[in-house]
Amino acid sequence: MPISPLAGVGGVTPAFPALPAAPNAASGADFGASLTSAVENLQGLQTTSGQLATAAVTGDLTDIHAATIASTRAAVTLELVSTIRNKGVDAFNEIMRMQA
Repeated sequence: MPISPLAGVGGVTPAFPALPAAPNAASGADFGASLTSAVENLQGLQTTSGQLATAAVTGDLTDIHAATIASTRAAVTLELVSTIRNKGVDAFNEIMRMQA
């Protein structure tokens, strides 16, 4: 007995967004732009975290959860950017060790 498709199910969104199209392998500029965007995003997260931490110390902070979330987001993003940088350096060093 075949399984019939569900009909009439509306307003359901997928749990995960669709994956973006595969990037063009020859486009190094897109990769560079992605890295630049990641570093700029990191700087913004760190600035926000610093401002909320200052507000917490001075007693002007009304929501401690916002400061905690901002601090955690900045820390996780810093770890991610640092890992990507380390992998890039490792890849460069491996390429330089290759024999011609």
